[in-house]
Amino acid sequence: MLKLKCPACGVEAEETEFAAGGEAHLKRFGPGSDDRDFTDYLFGRKNPRGVHFERWRHAFGCGKWFHAARCTATLEVFGTYSARTTEPPADIVAAIKARRPGWEGFK
Repeated sequence: MLKLKCPACGVEAEETEFAAGGEAHLKRFGPGSDDRDFTDYLFGRKNPRGVHFERWRHAFGCGKWFHAARCTATLEVFGTYSARTTEPPADIVAAIKARRPGWEGFK
């Protein structure tokens, strides 16, 4: 089972206490955007085998959204961090690189 730690309230729990919210760090497009950009935003998502950045919400706790870095193949969680950040913090990137030396980095 996947265990996550909410960075807002500090509770560590199984994934059933949280709600998955899809891919993290998406550039959002709104009114007046190009049709192709808006279509890609709505329907285009990465689904990698390996390191992935996701949005989660502490549904049965504080209700706050946060981001998690995890491996989709092994369910290993590298860390969680505030949803207000535009890219993963340096300590999360360092944890990923320490366990996955061939990792190319955040894109």
